Amino acid sequence: MLSSSESLRRKERPFVFRNFGRKGYSLFACLGRELRIGVLGVATLASASPCLAVHNDCQTDGVERGRDAEDCDTLALGEAVVAASRAPLTAGMAARQVTTLTREDIAAAGVTSVNDALKLAAGVDVRQRGGFGIQTDISIDGGTFDQITLLVNGIPVNNPQTGHNAADFPVNISDIERIEILEGAASRVFGSQAFGGAVNVVTRTGGPLVLFKGSGGSYGTAAGEVRAEAGLTRIFRSSVSVGYRRSDGAVENGDFKGTKVYWQGHYDDEAFRMDTQAGVTVSDFGANTFYSAAYPDQWEGLRRYLFSVKGETKGRVRFSPQVSWLRNVDHYQLIRSSHTGENFHRGDVFTAGLNVWTQWVGGRTAVGAEIREEGIYSTSLGRPLDEKLFVPVRGEDGLYYTHRDDRTNLSYFLEHNVIMGNWTLSAGVMAERNSAIDHRFRFYPGVDMSVRLRGGVSLFASWNKSLRLPTFTDLYYKSPTQEGNTGLLPEECSAFRIGADWRTRVSVTSAKVYYNRGSNMIDWVMYAPDDIYHAADFNLDNIGVGLSSALDLRAWWGRNQPLRRLTVDYSYICQHRRDGKAYFKSNYALEYLRHKFTATLVHDIWSHLSASWTLRVQDREGAWLLWRDGASTGELHPYGTHALLDCKVQWTASRYELFVDMTNLTSRRYYDLANVRQPGFMLMAGAGFSF
Repeated sequence: MLSSSESLRRKERPFVFRNFGRKGYSLFACLGRELRIGVLGVATLASASPCLAVHNDCQTDGVERGRDAEDCDTLALGEAVVAASRAPLTAGMAARQVTTLTREDIAAAGVTSVNDALKLAAGVDVRQRGGFGIQTDISIDGGTFDQITLLVNGIPVNNPQTGHNAADFPVNISDIERIEILEGAASRVFGSQAFGGAVNVVTRTGGPLVLFKGSGGSYGTAAGEVRAEAGLTRIFRSSVSVGYRRSDGAVENGDFKGTKVYWQGHYDDEAFRMDTQAGVTVSDFGANTFYSAAYPDQWEGLRRYLFSVKGETKGRVRFSPQVSWLRNVDHYQLIRSSHTGENFHRGDVFTAGLNVWTQWVGGRTAVGAEIREEGIYSTSLGRPLDEKLFVPVRGEDGLYYTHRDDRTNLSYFLEHNVIMGNWTLSAGVMAERNSAIDHRFRFYPGVDMSVRLRGGVSLFASWNKSLRLPTFTDLYYKSPTQEGNTGLLPEECSAFRIGADWRTRVSVTSAKVYYNRGSNMIDWVMYAPDDIYHAADFNLDNIGVGLSSALDLRAWWGRNQPLRRLTVDYSYICQHRRDGKAYFKSNYALEYLRHKFTATLVHDIWSHLSASWTLRVQDREGAWLLWRDGASTGELHPYGTHALLDCKVQWTASRYELFVDMTNLTSRRYYDLANVRQPGFMLMAGAGFSF
């Protein structure tokens, strides 16, 4: 006989169905009769991603995977948790809107980098100096490339030296399961640098044991990836990937070559889970007009290293500690293959944090703390070192780092989430102290709310405050054309957002309106045509709207027609400087996308052959300063409007795929940054094999 306490403990351990199978020995099959589960549909929809195209490794859409649906014996019931709060919530229960780009979205669009994938989101601005995702700046909702946090599996990978090339972290496309985009201030969730939003790259587990992919095409471009995964034991899985890319360059001085290596390991037992990841990026590229059009022959070499460990207990109170180390090594030449304006930088970021959450009768409560140490050794950035403290530059005989700076950021987090029927309320605060400012705490609160109505309608509203520290480049960089400012204050913002989602059997439609009121916003500006760029601060209002809709055309019109999926996105932004101070040209903050429209159509052609078409229309504010023969003309040319049409055609079978990516089919030449005229038509073709 069981004691009363033992009986109670058993009652607290409900049966959990983690998958459904069609085997003869499956539980429901053994019962010998038909069962209808009315709650299942609601529970499954509540945990689904907001994107229509979310599938598990074993999908119900057999044509997309090159096999019949009847071959898919097991459908996993994943929990689709999104990174929008300190305590984990599924996408259907989250109090904020999260845009999700799935592995299928990325594959259908033919993207070759994280940068290219983010172009699919209307609220994300991706500015690049050449093709293939090289030398790219990423921003959200009219912000700058320094105002977002990039994460890999929840681990921040920001570089405090500069946000340029932020997405060049060591993860290959074949590693990506999905990309989550959280727009708007998010400091109370991800820390001080999540000023205008966050992009979280979630890597995959499972999939083929070995995957090969190779491609080649325009401008001598070649790329290849190999990924291997293994379940070493019942509770431990591991994967490793290696990727390589090279090109002669789609624009002048736009050549590049680079390698990425990424490893991850997952330990998961009944009491504890631990995730470990490590990676290396090695890339060299011609940096056309990177910091100034006065020097079109710039060059840069980057080395980036990542290591992190993150754990979580599985008791009633969940403890989730994590530690990470990032190193960024930068070799920059103002004039390629010369020592003129040459700089060397080495930055390290050490982070340790603890997040604790529990679910009780009053909701889900999370508390946490994080300490982040950011430091840089440089030949130009930071405070001058005493000669006896010089540090040798590795691999460079007789060269030393002569400058250094560091800062320690201490943050405490408190958040409470309440789910009452159809309502979700998430409120929290970050208390932050940074040694580079002073020794007092500043508080950045926020509250998010959502309500789920009948007919698949969800409404959202939020207010959050956020903070961003100046980068070391903002503070110290100095060249013949730019001058940093050690007097810059941290950027601060109050962000208000309202939105709505409408989910039906065949579509997901979203709308949003936001207002950001920023203080001490940082930009690089010229005050006269013959001036250099100065790092300066100002006050800025940012107002925007966004609309998006995704249609599952098979669910709507049936499977006996060729059209699969149509997505349409539009965003509009208007900015206003409150200080009224005159300037001649902004280099970053005021060169935003006023209008952005994207549309993607995926359809079958014949048998396993399908095509994906993507149209992007962009209207950028601001203007670029025309340089001719190495000298400024003083003339400003508006960026204006341009439209690009891309297409990917692919043959998908169970163990292989063949594809042709065609970018800019109309060969539209345009300017999106500085004096770099973007390339016309580009073509890549390749194949992938899995085992």
